[in-house]
Amino acid sequence: MRGLPARLVRHVELVGEAGEELLAALGKHGVELDTDTVRVGIVIHDVGKVAHPSELTERGALHEAEGEALLLERGWPPGLARICRTHAAWSDPSCTLEELLVALADKLWKGKREPELEARVVDIVASGLGVDRWEVFTSLDTCFEQIAASGEDRLARSVQTG
Repeated sequence: MRGLPARLVRHVELVGEAGEELLAALGKHGVELDTDTVRVGIVIHDVGKVAHPSELTERGALHEAEGEALLLERGWPPGLARICRTHAAWSDPSCTLEELLVALADKLWKGKREPELEARVVDIVASGLGVDRWEVFTSLDTCFEQIAASGEDRLARSVQTG
């Protein structure tokens, strides 16, 4: 990832750690999903921050639409490019499980639990498996908590770019 700000590269690495833990947990349940889309989504979700570098250190949402537009201009598939927007707009009912997992990894990496987002993931997983949500809730909630519990360590590492 030459030429990208070191802070953005580090962020992608740390969100990627959380994402891999999510994928492993879902794999144990036999959940069918496009793991490549989740992994690529994690890498590209904040690409718009190259055009809005202040959002690397400050809150802001300009990077979301900008990232999607930037990728579309370069010929990326619309389903992947939209992850730049949906990682923050995960309440949109049209979000796929893969998009929700990118959004969830982007929350959990820093130790933030987002109950509504987590519930959507649990419900989609349960529906896909054809089981009651409570059959997967405990193990997924435990996974979410374990990932979030490492958030403080990841936050400390987020400022280390060398």
